[in-house]
Amino acid sequence: MTENRILEAVGKRLGIESLNPLQLAVNASTASRLIILAPTGSGKTIAFTLAMLRDIDSHHTGVKAVVIAPSRELVTQIADVVRQAALPMKTLALYGGHNFVDERNSLSVTPDIIIATPGRLLDHINRGTLGVLEPEVIVLDEYDKALELGFHDEMRRVVRRLGHPRRTILTSATPLVATPDFVDLTGAETVDFSDTTQPDISVARVLSPERDKFETLVKLLEALPDGKTIVFVNHRESAERVYNSLRRKGFPAALYHGGLDQSERERALIMADNGSAPILVATDLASRGLDLDSVRSIIHYHMPVSAEAWTHRNGRTARAGASGDVYVITAPDEKMPDYIIVDRESDISKPSDQRIRASRTTLYIDAGKKEKISRGDIAGYLIAAGNLAPEAIGRITVKDHASYAAVDRNVAGTLLEAVKGRKLKNRRVRVSVVKA
Repeated sequence: MTENRILEAVGKRLGIESLNPLQLAVNASTASRLIILAPTGSGKTIAFTLAMLRDIDSHHTGVKAVVIAPSRELVTQIADVVRQAALPMKTLALYGGHNFVDERNSLSVTPDIIIATPGRLLDHINRGTLGVLEPEVIVLDEYDKALELGFHDEMRRVVRRLGHPRRTILTSATPLVATPDFVDLTGAETVDFSDTTQPDISVARVLSPERDKFETLVKLLEALPDGKTIVFVNHRESAERVYNSLRRKGFPAALYHGGLDQSERERALIMADNGSAPILVATDLASRGLDLDSVRSIIHYHMPVSAEAWTHRNGRTARAGASGDVYVITAPDEKMPDYIIVDRESDISKPSDQRIRASRTTLYIDAGKKEKISRGDIAGYLIAAGNLAPEAIGRITVKDHASYAAVDRNVAGTLLEAVKGRKLKNRRVRVSVVKA
């Protein structure tokens, strides 16, 4: 694709009026081997997407580019960006927890670009649902996270099946301790933005009078202003306990950890992002690769286990030039690690005048992309059925066989009654409220 066409697509479909310094530096590089070092929220996905699309030859037969990312969530987020920038080329996401049969059927027409987790891509290669792969470009995104999650062997086996690409791009949020032994990065050019200006974050300590921090967490949440908040804990069992306790007290919370199935994790992120459940209780699985807009507050219910965990948790807020607040709850005699530097002590004695609240309700619709349903179809369907103003409809997310629509809480009940028996694009659908 030509550079002008790529930039036009990025501007029109992704709303990016100008490239940031990282993206400009990557876009200017012509190196066949490129390493991008930049922190979370810096725009790495746009940066490598521009470089990847520029190097794709439209006349190349078969898969033109492969992006390997360490998590399902990261794969879907990258795919959303690449699809919009790469149209009319076909982009396909492959990841565990996704319906394998749907993926196999989608591969009946060879995609131009594949975005995949290493395990699922290797699975397709071993089962023969993917033919010979000789992409022109391969991207290893969040390589440091892939190593942390133990994907080295899977990535090595996958990359060795990808032939000899003209260009290899590797991204990492932290400087590399060692380059991969399965990719030739001899003479690679490095675009290093790892020491860019620190985000505008205020760090406060919240003292808990008891070893069990839950009541202190409740007071802190009551004292915070309205806005998306992530509560980080260290274990799945703790996440379940904190989440269930918050729900019993009426807080609009969602739960996110690795023990949930893919659809449960997707629903939690959708509801956290669209205002239905603005408090996300999560393990460190949520510390990287999530694309939640405008997270206002980060709460460390448990102390992060490392400096890297501290950095990546906090990286969920103060993104794209915004500011953010970080709170560390400490129990009596609990020692603060050296890598945590506190700006102030937080007073949580006074409840906020504008407490965190759920502004939306999420509706589930049992039809999606595979049923040829679009966001526009759903918006029109709900607006017409409920005789609503467009602003009553919030974010709409369309998956393969399901869709989720955020609607104003005040109209959700009457809207459910209004859509009963009403067809969506001549198709009978089931519409229900999603419970967090």
